[in-house]
Amino acid sequence: MDGFPAYLLLPLLSSLLYVVGAMFIKRSADFGVGVWRTAFVTNVISAVIFMPLLFFGGEGEPWFKLWQPALVGMLFLGGQMLSLLAITRGDVSVATPVMGLKLILVAAFVTFISDDVVSLGLWISAVMSTVAIVLLNLGPGIGHRRVTFTAILAGTGAGCFAMFDVLVQEWASQWGFGRFLPLVLGIVVIYSLVFVPFFHAPLSAMGPPAWGWLVGGAVFVSLQGLFLISTLAIFGEATAVNVVYSARGLWSVVMVWWLGHWFSNPEQQLGARVLKWRLIGALLMMVAIAVVLGE
Repeated sequence: MDGFPAYLLLPLLSSLLYVVGAMFIKRSADFGVGVWRTAFVTNVISAVIFMPLLFFGGEGEPWFKLWQPALVGMLFLGGQMLSLLAITRGDVSVATPVMGLKLILVAAFVTFISDDVVSLGLWISAVMSTVAIVLLNLGPGIGHRRVTFTAILAGTGAGCFAMFDVLVQEWASQWGFGRFLPLVLGIVVIYSLVFVPFFHAPLSAMGPPAWGWLVGGAVFVSLQGLFLISTLAIFGEATAVNVVYSARGLWSVVMVWWLGHWFSNPEQQLGARVLKWRLIGALLMMVAIAVVLGE
Protein backbone atom coordinates (compact mmCIF):
# COMPACT_ATOMS: atom_id res chain seq x y z
CA MET A 1 0.00 0.00 0.00
CA ASP A 2 1.73 3.18 -1.22
CA GLY A 3 1.16 5.98 1.23
CA PHE A 4 -2.17 6.20 3.03
CA PRO A 5 -5.15 5.91 0.64
CA ALA A 6 -7.72 8.62 1.30
CA TYR A 7 -10.57 6.13 1.58
CA LEU A 8 -8.95 4.67 4.72
CA LEU A 9 -9.81 7.92 6.51
CA LEU A 10 -13.40 6.61 6.64
CA PRO A 11 -12.63 3.51 8.75
CA LEU A 12 -10.35 5.70 10.90
CA LEU A 13 -13.30 8.02 11.54
CA SER A 14 -15.49 4.96 12.13
CA SER A 15 -13.14 3.68 14.82
CA LEU A 16 -13.57 6.88 16.81
CA LEU A 17 -17.32 7.12 16.25
CA TYR A 18 -17.75 3.52 17.42
CA VAL A 19 -16.10 4.18 20.78
CA VAL A 20 -18.13 7.34 21.34
CA GLY A 21 -21.28 5.38 20.51
CA ALA A 22 -20.24 2.54 22.83
CA MET A 23 -19.77 4.99 25.70
CA PHE A 24 -23.23 6.50 25.09
CA ILE A 25 -24.85 3.05 24.96
CA LYS A 26 -23.00 1.99 28.10
CA ARG A 27 -24.42 5.07 29.84
CA SER A 28 -27.94 4.37 28.59
CA ALA A 29 -27.74 0.95 30.26
CA ASP A 30 -27.56 2.75 33.61
CA PHE A 31 -31.14 3.94 32.99
CA GLY A 32 -32.41 0.40 32.54
CA VAL A 33 -32.83 0.51 28.77
CA GLY A 34 -31.83 -3.14 28.41
CA VAL A 35 -30.04 -4.97 25.61
CA TRP A 36 -33.18 -5.86 23.64
CA ARG A 37 -34.55 -2.33 23.43
CA THR A 38 -31.05 -1.02 22.69
CA ALA A 39 -30.63 -3.44 19.78
CA PHE A 40 -34.09 -2.70 18.37
CA VAL A 41 -33.73 1.08 18.45
CA THR A 42 -30.17 0.94 17.09
CA ASN A 43 -31.22 -1.26 14.17
CA VAL A 44 -34.16 0.96 13.23
CA ILE A 45 -31.92 4.05 13.29
CA SER A 46 -29.24 2.20 11.30
CA ALA A 47 -31.76 1.23 8.61
CA VAL A 48 -32.89 4.86 8.30
CA ILE A 49 -29.30 6.11 8.06
CA PHE A 50 -28.44 3.51 5.38
CA MET A 51 -31.51 4.27 3.21
CA PRO A 52 -29.90 7.24 1.35
CA LEU A 53 -27.55 4.71 -0.27
CA LEU A 54 -30.50 3.74 -2.47
CA PHE A 55 -29.70 6.83 -4.57
CA PHE A 56 -26.47 5.12 -5.65
CA GLY A 57 -28.49 2.25 -7.10
CA GLY A 58 -27.12 -0.95 -8.53
CA GLU A 59 -28.27 -3.72 -10.83
CA GLY A 60 -29.48 -5.97 -8.04
CA GLU A 61 -29.76 -9.76 -8.23
CA PRO A 62 -32.59 -12.24 -8.91
CA TRP A 63 -35.05 -12.89 -6.06
CA PHE A 64 -33.70 -16.38 -5.43
CA LYS A 65 -30.45 -14.80 -4.23
CA LEU A 66 -32.18 -13.02 -1.37
CA TRP A 67 -30.59 -15.63 0.89
CA GLN A 68 -27.35 -13.66 0.54
CA PRO A 69 -28.52 -10.40 2.20
CA ALA A 70 -30.58 -12.54 4.61
CA LEU A 71 -27.44 -14.41 5.74
CA VAL A 72 -25.38 -11.22 5.94
CA GLY A 73 -28.14 -9.60 8.00
CA MET A 74 -28.14 -12.55 10.39
CA LEU A 75 -24.38 -12.25 10.88
CA PHE A 76 -24.78 -8.52 11.49
CA LEU A 77 -27.47 -9.15 14.10
CA GLY A 78 -25.40 -11.83 15.84
CA GLY A 79 -22.32 -9.63 15.97
CA GLN A 80 -24.37 -6.70 17.20
CA MET A 81 -26.09 -8.61 20.00
CA LEU A 82 -22.85 -10.14 21.28
CA SER A 83 -21.07 -6.77 21.12
CA LEU A 84 -23.91 -4.99 22.93
CA LEU A 85 -23.88 -7.61 25.67
CA ALA A 86 -20.11 -7.18 26.00
CA ILE A 87 -20.44 -3.39 26.24
CA THR A 88 -23.50 -3.13 28.49
CA ARG A 89 -22.72 -6.03 30.84
CA GLY A 90 -18.95 -6.00 30.59
CA ASP A 91 -16.14 -3.44 30.32
CA VAL A 92 -15.80 -1.15 27.28
CA SER A 93 -12.01 -0.98 27.74
CA VAL A 94 -11.84 -4.79 27.45
CA ALA A 95 -14.57 -5.42 24.89
CA THR A 96 -13.33 -2.99 22.25
CA PRO A 97 -9.69 -4.16 22.13
CA VAL A 98 -10.80 -7.81 22.02
CA MET A 99 -13.01 -6.92 19.06
CA GLY A 100 -9.72 -6.14 17.34
CA LEU A 101 -9.46 -9.90 16.79
CA LYS A 102 -11.90 -9.27 13.97
CA LEU A 103 -9.07 -8.42 11.58
CA ILE A 104 -7.24 -11.70 12.19
CA LEU A 105 -10.52 -13.55 11.74
CA VAL A 106 -11.17 -11.65 8.51
CA ALA A 107 -7.76 -12.74 7.22
CA ALA A 108 -8.46 -16.33 8.34
CA PHE A 109 -11.90 -16.43 6.70
CA VAL A 110 -10.54 -14.96 3.47
CA THR A 111 -7.76 -17.56 3.57
CA PHE A 112 -10.29 -20.33 4.14
CA ILE A 113 -12.60 -19.18 1.35
CA SER A 114 -9.73 -18.79 -1.13
CA ASP A 115 -8.17 -22.12 -0.02
CA ASP A 116 -4.79 -20.48 0.66
CA VAL A 117 -2.34 -21.66 3.32
CA VAL A 118 -2.44 -19.71 6.60
CA SER A 119 0.66 -17.53 6.65
CA LEU A 120 3.29 -17.41 9.38
CA GLY A 121 2.47 -13.74 9.96
CA LEU A 122 -1.14 -14.62 10.70
CA TRP A 123 -0.10 -17.20 13.28
CA ILE A 124 2.30 -14.72 14.89
CA SER A 125 -0.49 -12.16 15.04
CA ALA A 126 -2.81 -14.70 16.64
CA VAL A 127 -0.25 -15.42 19.37
CA MET A 128 0.37 -11.72 19.97
CA SER A 129 -3.36 -11.10 20.20
CA THR A 130 -3.69 -13.86 22.77
CA VAL A 131 -0.94 -12.24 24.85
CA ALA A 132 -2.75 -8.91 24.49
CA ILE A 133 -5.92 -10.45 25.93
CA VAL A 134 -3.88 -11.80 28.87
CA LEU A 135 -2.54 -8.29 29.50
CA LEU A 136 -6.12 -7.01 29.57
CA ASN A 137 -6.66 -9.32 32.54
CA LEU A 138 -3.64 -8.18 34.55
CA GLY A 139 -3.74 -5.90 37.54
CA PRO A 140 -5.04 -6.08 41.12
CA GLY A 141 -8.70 -5.74 41.90
CA ILE A 142 -10.05 -6.81 38.50
CA GLY A 143 -13.04 -9.13 38.45
CA HIS A 144 -11.55 -11.84 36.22
CA ARG A 145 -14.90 -13.51 35.65
CA ARG A 146 -16.25 -10.24 34.32
CA VAL A 147 -13.23 -9.74 32.06
CA THR A 148 -13.42 -13.32 30.74
CA PHE A 149 -17.16 -12.96 30.15
CA THR A 150 -16.57 -9.70 28.28
CA ALA A 151 -13.74 -11.19 26.20
CA ILE A 152 -15.77 -14.26 25.16
CA LEU A 153 -18.76 -12.17 24.09
CA ALA A 154 -16.62 -9.62 22.26
CA GLY A 155 -14.49 -12.29 20.57
CA THR A 156 -17.51 -14.24 19.31
CA GLY A 157 -19.10 -11.01 18.13
CA ALA A 158 -15.89 -10.21 16.28
CA GLY A 159 -16.19 -13.55 14.48
CA CYS A 160 -19.71 -12.71 13.29
CA PHE A 161 -18.65 -9.28 12.09
CA ALA A 162 -15.54 -10.72 10.38
CA MET A 163 -17.63 -13.09 8.27
CA PHE A 164 -20.05 -10.22 7.65
CA ASP A 165 -17.19 -8.11 6.23
CA VAL A 166 -15.94 -10.91 4.00
CA LEU A 167 -19.40 -11.59 2.55
CA VAL A 168 -20.14 -7.88 2.03
CA GLN A 169 -16.90 -7.60 0.09
CA GLU A 170 -17.86 -10.73 -1.87
CA TRP A 171 -21.47 -9.94 -2.73
CA ALA A 172 -22.01 -6.15 -2.59
CA SER A 173 -20.31 -5.57 -5.95
CA GLN A 174 -22.68 -8.06 -7.58
CA TRP A 175 -25.81 -6.41 -6.19
CA GLY A 176 -24.52 -2.84 -6.19
CA PHE A 177 -23.82 -1.40 -2.76
CA GLY A 178 -26.75 1.02 -3.17
CA ARG A 179 -29.05 -2.00 -3.32
CA PHE A 180 -27.29 -4.54 -1.11
CA LEU A 181 -26.60 -2.53 2.04
CA PRO A 182 -30.07 -0.94 2.50
CA LEU A 183 -31.60 -4.36 1.82
CA VAL A 184 -29.39 -5.97 4.48
CA LEU A 185 -30.32 -3.33 7.08
CA GLY A 186 -34.00 -3.60 6.17
CA ILE A 187 -33.83 -7.36 6.77
CA VAL A 188 -32.06 -6.72 10.08
CA VAL A 189 -35.00 -4.57 11.23
CA ILE A 190 -37.38 -7.43 10.37
CA TYR A 191 -35.21 -9.82 12.38
CA SER A 192 -35.22 -7.33 15.24
CA LEU A 193 -38.97 -7.70 15.71
CA VAL A 194 -38.21 -10.91 17.63
CA PHE A 195 -36.71 -8.71 20.37
CA VAL A 196 -40.01 -6.96 21.15
CA PRO A 197 -41.50 -9.75 23.32
CA PHE A 198 -38.34 -9.62 25.46
CA PHE A 199 -38.64 -5.90 26.29
CA HIS A 200 -38.95 -5.62 30.06
CA ALA A 201 -41.02 -2.47 29.47
CA PRO A 202 -42.41 -0.70 26.37
CA LEU A 203 -40.29 1.89 24.58
CA SER A 204 -42.76 4.56 25.72
CA ALA A 205 -41.76 3.83 29.33
CA MET A 206 -38.24 5.17 28.81
CA GLY A 207 -37.60 8.66 30.15
CA PRO A 208 -35.85 11.53 28.31
CA PRO A 209 -32.37 10.80 29.77
CA ALA A 210 -32.53 7.17 28.62
CA TRP A 211 -33.73 8.19 25.16
CA GLY A 212 -31.01 10.84 24.89
CA TRP A 213 -28.13 8.48 25.65
CA LEU A 214 -29.63 5.63 23.60
CA VAL A 215 -30.41 7.65 20.47
CA GLY A 216 -27.05 9.41 20.67
CA GLY A 217 -25.23 6.09 20.90
CA ALA A 218 -27.36 4.55 18.13
CA VAL A 219 -26.62 7.46 15.78
CA PHE A 220 -22.86 7.29 16.39
CA VAL A 221 -22.81 3.49 15.97
CA SER A 222 -24.97 3.70 12.83
CA LEU A 223 -22.80 6.37 11.24
CA GLN A 224 -19.62 4.40 11.90
CA GLY A 225 -21.30 1.37 10.34
CA LEU A 226 -22.31 3.39 7.29
CA PHE A 227 -18.76 4.66 6.72
CA LEU A 228 -17.08 1.32 7.43
CA ILE A 229 -19.42 -0.99 5.51
CA SER A 230 -19.65 1.39 2.53
CA THR A 231 -15.86 1.46 2.34
CA LEU A 232 -15.79 -2.35 2.27
CA ALA A 233 -18.53 -2.51 -0.35
CA ILE A 234 -16.92 0.04 -2.66
CA PHE A 235 -13.18 -0.53 -2.24
CA GLY A 236 -12.91 -4.03 -0.78
CA GLU A 237 -9.51 -4.33 0.94
CA ALA A 238 -11.09 -5.86 4.05
CA THR A 239 -7.73 -6.44 5.73
CA ALA A 240 -6.45 -2.88 5.29
CA VAL A 241 -9.80 -1.38 6.28
CA ASN A 242 -9.90 -3.42 9.47
CA VAL A 243 -6.29 -2.60 10.33
CA VAL A 244 -7.19 1.08 10.42
CA TYR A 245 -10.51 0.39 12.15
CA SER A 246 -8.69 -1.53 14.90
CA ALA A 247 -7.63 1.85 16.32
CA ARG A 248 -10.92 1.71 18.25
CA GLY A 249 -9.16 -0.57 20.74
CA LEU A 250 -6.78 2.25 21.61
CA TRP A 251 -9.48 4.93 21.57
CA SER A 252 -11.63 2.92 24.00
CA VAL A 253 -8.95 2.72 26.68
CA VAL A 254 -7.95 6.37 26.24
CA MET A 255 -11.56 7.60 26.40
CA VAL A 256 -12.38 5.55 29.49
CA TRP A 257 -9.19 6.81 31.15
CA TRP A 258 -9.59 10.49 30.29
CA LEU A 259 -13.30 11.03 29.65
CA GLY A 260 -15.00 8.26 31.62
CA HIS A 261 -16.28 10.70 34.26
CA TRP A 262 -18.33 12.51 31.59
CA PHE A 263 -20.24 9.28 30.99
CA SER A 264 -20.29 8.15 34.65
CA ASN A 265 -18.28 5.12 33.50
CA PRO A 266 -17.18 3.04 36.55
CA GLU A 267 -14.20 1.58 34.66
CA GLN A 268 -12.30 4.79 35.32
CA GLN A 269 -12.22 3.81 38.99
CA LEU A 270 -10.19 0.69 38.25
CA GLY A 271 -7.06 2.74 38.79
CA ALA A 272 -4.13 3.87 36.67
CA ARG A 273 -2.23 0.59 36.96
CA VAL A 274 -5.09 -1.53 35.61
CA LEU A 275 -5.85 0.87 32.77
CA LYS A 276 -2.13 1.01 31.98
CA TRP A 277 -2.08 -2.77 31.43
CA ARG A 278 -5.18 -2.47 29.30
CA LEU A 279 -3.53 0.28 27.26
CA ILE A 280 -0.45 -1.92 26.72
CA GLY A 281 -2.75 -4.80 25.74
CA ALA A 282 -4.59 -2.58 23.26
CA LEU A 283 -1.31 -1.37 21.74
CA LEU A 284 -0.04 -4.95 21.43
CA MET A 285 -3.29 -5.89 19.73
CA MET A 286 -2.70 -3.11 17.19
CA VAL A 287 0.89 -4.33 16.59
CA ALA A 288 -0.43 -7.84 16.00
CA ILE A 289 -2.92 -6.48 13.51
CA ALA A 290 -0.23 -4.44 11.75
CA VAL A 291 1.76 -7.65 11.23
CA VAL A 292 -1.15 -9.01 9.23
CA LEU A 293 -1.16 -5.88 7.06
CA GLY A 294 2.54 -6.37 6.37
CA GLU A 295 1.95 -9.82 4.92
